[in-house]
Amino acid sequence: MDISTLSLARAQFVASLSFLALFLAVALALAWVLLFFKIRARVSGQGGWTAAYRFWVRIFALSFVLTLAACVPVLIQLGSLWAGLMDKIGNVAGPLLGYGILSVFILKSCFLGVMLFGQRRVSDGAHTLAVLMVAVGQLVALFWVLALQSWMQTPDGAVLVDGRYQVYDWAAVVLNPSVGWRMAVVVVGSALAAAFLMMGVTALQALRRPLDDGERCTFKTGLAIAALASVLQLPVASGAGQMVAQYQPAKAAAAAGYWESGAEPRLVLFGWPDARNHTNVADWTWNNAGGMWLHRNEDGTYQGLDKYSGMLPPVALTFWSLRVAAGLGLLMLAVSWVTVLLTWRRGMDVAVVSRWWQRVLCGMMFSGGIAVVAAWWVSVIGLQPFVVNGTITQTEVLGPMSSSTVLYGLIGYGLLYALLLAAFAGMLFHAARYGVVPVRKLGGGTP
Repeated sequence: MDISTLSLARAQFVASLSFLALFLAVALALAWVLLFFKIRARVSGQGGWTAAYRFWVRIFALSFVLTLAACVPVLIQLGSLWAGLMDKIGNVAGPLLGYGILSVFILKSCFLGVMLFGQRRVSDGAHTLAVLMVAVGQLVALFWVLALQSWMQTPDGAVLVDGRYQVYDWAAVVLNPSVGWRMAVVVVGSALAAAFLMMGVTALQALRRPLDDGERCTFKTGLAIAALASVLQLPVASGAGQMVAQYQPAKAAAAAGYWESGAEPRLVLFGWPDARNHTNVADWTWNNAGGMWLHRNEDGTYQGLDKYSGMLPPVALTFWSLRVAAGLGLLMLAVSWVTVLLTWRRGMDVAVVSRWWQRVLCGMMFSGGIAVVAAWWVSVIGLQPFVVNGTITQTEVLGPMSSSTVLYGLIGYGLLYALLLAAFAGMLFHAARYGVVPVRKLGGGTP
C-alpha cells in the first residue's frame, strides 16, 4: 500500500505531540500538587505530607525531563516535516516560542535545582518558594505554547500579506478567541491525569501492604482533585465545544458526525463515520440534541460536512477521539464520586474500600493521561487539512522529503516513545513497590 508523505508526516507529528502532551500534563499538575504538599507540611507539621512530597517529587522530576526531551522532536519536526511553516507564520510563532523558552529558563530552570536538590541546603521557606516558582513557571511556559497552538486554531491579530502573516495587534494574537478555553481544557485534563495517577499508585500500594501516612495523604489529595476536576470538566468541555462550533465549523461537524446541512441534528453517541457514503454506520443517537455544538448559517440552518468538499478533516479520527475523551471523562466522574461516597465517613482512606474497588482504581491509573492525549487529537487532527485554520494548508508547508524517509522517522520515534513510556511505567511501579531512598542530611544522619 502506497502511503503519501503527507499522511506519514501527519502521523509522525501527531505521535510527537501526543507524547509531549502526556508528560506536559503530568508535570504541570504535579508541580502544583507538590506545592500543596509543602504548604500542608509547613502548616500542619505532619510528617505524612513531607513523605508524600518526597515520593512524588521523583515522579515530577522524571515527567519534567521527559517533557523537555519531548520538546526536541516537535521543534525538529517543525523545521523538517513542515519546512515552509515558519516562513509563513514566523512573525507570530517566533516571539511566542521565544517567550515560552525564556519562561522555562527564568521561572523553572533557575529554581528547579533548588527544588530537587536543595531541600537540605536552604531553609524550608526558601525551598517552598522554589517549588512555587517552578509551578508558576510550568503554567507560564504552557500558556505561551497554548497561545501559539490556539492562534493557529483561531487566528486573530495578524493578517496574511504576500503569503506571510504580519502582526498588527499582539494582544489579539495572544488573547485569541480560543486561548482561554484551550487553557481551561488543558489545566482540567492535567489535574485529572495527575489525580488518577496518584490514586492508582496508592491503590496499588494498598493491595500489597498497609499504607503509611504519606500514602494516605497522597490518596486524599488525589481524590479531592479528581472529584473537583471531574465536575469542572463538564462546563469546560461544553464551552470549548461551543467555541469550536463558532470558529471551526468543519471540526465541529466532524466531531459530531454531522454530514448533511439542515435541521437540528441528532446527537450521535456512537457509530462509525462512513466518508464515502456520508453517513454513520450502526449509530446510536439522541434525537434533536446535537445542535448546541454545531455552527449555524445565517439562515439558521446547521452547517454540515457537505459544505467542505475536499477540505474535510479526518472525520473518523476526530469523531472517535472526542468520544474517547468524553467517555473517559464521564467514567472518571463516576469513579471519583463513587470513591468519595465509599470513603467519606472513614477519612477518605483507600484501605477501607474493597479489594475489587482498589483494582478498579489501579485500572484507572492512566485514564486521565489517555483522555489528555485524546483531547489533543481532537484539537490537532480536527484542524487538518489546515495548519492555520482557514488560510494555510499542510500541503503548502510540507517539507521536500520522501515518504520512505518520513516512514523510517515515524518508526524510529514510535519505538523511542514506546521505550520511554515503558521505562516511565517501570520506574513508577518500582517506586510504588519499594518507595524512595530517604534524603540524607548533610551531617550524615537520615531525616
